[in-house]
Amino acid sequence: MRDALQVQLTDLTAQLSVMARDVAQAMRDATTACLDGRVRLAERVISGDAAIDARRDQIEEQAVAILALQQPVATDLRRALAVIHVADDIERMGDLARHVAKAARRRHPGTAVPTEVHPLLERMSDTAIAMALKASEVLRTGNVLLAAELDGDDDEMDQLHRDVFGVLMDRSWPHEVTAAVDLTLLARFYERYADHAVAVAKRTIYAVVGGGPDPLPT
Repeated sequence: MRDALQVQLTDLTAQLSVMARDVAQAMRDATTACLDGRVRLAERVISGDAAIDARRDQIEEQAVAILALQQPVATDLRRALAVIHVADDIERMGDLARHVAKAARRRHPGTAVPTEVHPLLERMSDTAIAMALKASEVLRTGNVLLAAELDGDDDEMDQLHRDVFGVLMDRSWPHEVTAAVDLTLLARFYERYADHAVAVAKRTIYAVVGGGPDPLPT
């Protein structure tokens, strides 16, 4: 019975790894839509979020069934509980990509981000996407060292977030309040996306080994 449980948990973790790659692609497309004013691509990200939500629900249902019917203990219990939390984190990452896409749709036919700020937002997006892909790999492999790297990536994202506020506080900012609000929200979306990627990695490692780069998932 324990072997069958291990197989089920491994399958759920593999599904989460794929889900993390999906939200990485969602953020990539959402950023492209936002910076280039591609409203159809934005709509595709927005509508595609329903599939991510449905996958989260399905994975959580399977994990709850394991808890209810098989009553796992020790590592298996940690893994089953982690599946539920990680599925929620990844779903939230999908929501944040959708928020970026909605900003693109809201400002169409214009763009939500002034041209001179595009490089900064691109760096935030690249960092967020890389973190989601690393989290996916941690789910697939249980690589503790890779999970630890995400803390450094998150520090980079936090610095980029501060850089955005530096741009906004500069007296030479030539744009209207609407552009400032859009940029503030977008920066927050990327920063929160990164936080969830870190949480995915920490929860995964903690579930398997009971410790890791930080034994208390956030």
